[in-house]
Amino acid sequence: MNVSRRDFTVAGAIALGASGLLLSGATGANAAADEAAVAESVEILRKGLLEADKAKLDQVASAQISYGHSDGRVETKDQFITGVMTRKQTVKSLAFPELKVAVVGDAAVARHIYLAESELEGKQTTTRIGALQVWQKQNESWKLLARQGFRLPA
Repeated sequence: MNVSRRDFTVAGAIALGASGLLLSGATGANAAADEAAVAESVEILRKGLLEADKAKLDQVASAQISYGHSDGRVETKDQFITGVMTRKQTVKSLAFPELKVAVVGDAAVARHIYLAESELEGKQTTTRIGALQVWQKQNESWKLLARQGFRLPA
């Protein structure tokens, strides 16, 4: 049996194409699983903020977190958690609608609306801002590395 260069080239192209399909399928499945895991971590964060649950906040916040508020304040992990635990207002509800998650390797970006109903000294307040979160996979779990709240256009 004679095998020409052309035959090798065709066989190589088929092999590369098939391996590319296999790898992209695995990557797609892994990316979907990572996106779901990040969304789950975002939900743990939301519940931690709503319930002022220190264990949940500590679970998802990276030691190196940069937590930015829409008024320009930036907090460390300790400042962020202490702020939630000592806040004066009562948070009645907290939702993160329009959540979008994109994973790239061991990093992820989550964007959502931060929609809260709270009460302070009998006064009801609604907060509606945008939020950008940066997550990093650390020791097989997703940690919030950075968060920035921002005012939405009127």
